[in-house]
Amino acid sequence: MSGPLRLLPGEGGSLPALPRQRKGNRGRPSWAADPIDELAERLMEPVSAAVHPYEVAALLESDGLTGGQISTRYGRPGLFTLAADLYARVPRHYPEPPPATDPWRPDSLRCAVRGLVFALPGLAYVLGSGLLEGARAVTGLVAAGLVAWAWNQALSHRAHLRLAAGAGAAHRTLRLGAPAGALAASATGLVLAGPGEAGAFAVGQSCYLAAATVLLVLGRERTLLLALLPVAAGAAATLWWRPPAAVAVAALLATVCLAILAAAHGVRAPGPVPAGGAPGLSASLPYGLFGLAAGVLAMLTGATDPYAVVVLTLSMGFAEWLLYRYRGLAVAALRASTEPRGFALRAGRALVLCLGAYVALLAAGALLTGTGAAPLLGLGAVLWTALLLQAFGVAWPPAAVCLTTAAAEAAAPAAGLTAGLAQPLCRTVAALVLLYLACRILGRPTAHR
Repeated sequence: MSGPLRLLPGEGGSLPALPRQRKGNRGRPSWAADPIDELAERLMEPVSAAVHPYEVAALLESDGLTGGQISTRYGRPGLFTLAADLYARVPRHYPEPPPATDPWRPDSLRCAVRGLVFALPGLAYVLGSGLLEGARAVTGLVAAGLVAWAWNQALSHRAHLRLAAGAGAAHRTLRLGAPAGALAASATGLVLAGPGEAGAFAVGQSCYLAAATVLLVLGRERTLLLALLPVAAGAAATLWWRPPAAVAVAALLATVCLAILAAAHGVRAPGPVPAGGAPGLSASLPYGLFGLAAGVLAMLTGATDPYAVVVLTLSMGFAEWLLYRYRGLAVAALRASTEPRGFALRAGRALVLCLGAYVALLAAGALLTGTGAAPLLGLGAVLWTALLLQAFGVAWPPAAVCLTTAAAEAAAPAAGLTAGLAQPLCRTVAALVLLYLACRILGRPTAHR
């Protein structure tokens, strides 16, 4: 034969265009090229993506082939025989799916705003420092803050659970829980600080924290940022002159009142509240205990190095951004993995990457402020890893580790250990334990469902 050999579709070089099959029912000569090859070439892309000959049969039927055409033109007894022949001739080729969007893509602007609303309340202590004189005042303020942190952490978790049942259920939880938490924290501050300026400051702090919790649960960070403007402006003024006590009190009261009014406005609509279906109150207990432990650890850090707490507070926005980033990387790891071990390695790599980025930021902050790096980096690693586990519904292990760490640091002086030794030691051990738990738990594909 003088012409080139006829190749199967998809093999060898490009083939010359074949003439269209003439219409009619005349049989083809025995020496003519097999028209099934022409059909396979025309339908190569959809046939190559088929996973069963039945898909090819449906494709041919939708193409308008009749039984007469199949028998006379292609020499096959029926549709399914022709489909099986086509399926066998065309190599399988499954196109890659289009790149999926990241469902956990972080909102950088929102994280930045949340970072600001976490950091700006610290300016209230700069503005109201003249109202806090004596050890009793500081004790009352710290105790009220610890009660508020624990309560509001549990309340936040409870409200988010109720959001699944509707906004009305979450609003009801916040309407009842936020005032109760503010009352408990205020009472603690008044008992320990006593009536007077320090006690009033503790009450204002408790009310603000309760209102801020409501606004953060409702996703109204910008409203909270606006409420913080009086305190921010008053604290900025202290760079040039010392505001009188009346001006400082007015700025503090303005922020507290604005936050309370915004929170009350946010939960004003009652909405339908479904009966039952919510987890028990004990489900939020570990979140409250974690809030208490985190508050104690921050208090112990601030007692020896206040600038470390400032750096930690300023880093909270980036910490939240990294939590979202890890979840996005974990979803990408799920899509790229074909077996559990490969996913575990990719998830572990993402965890180390995100935790390393956060620790690097804290190290830069410690370098700029001249604060002790070891206690700050340890505390940051503990809190970020614990928050990551909580984001996946793992509540008791991080709460237990943080409570144990806080208790060990608080008892260290009685054992003759200084804070400079006890804090890095306890926090390093806690961070390693939490990192191990995170790798074990989050290395399972089922944890990311």
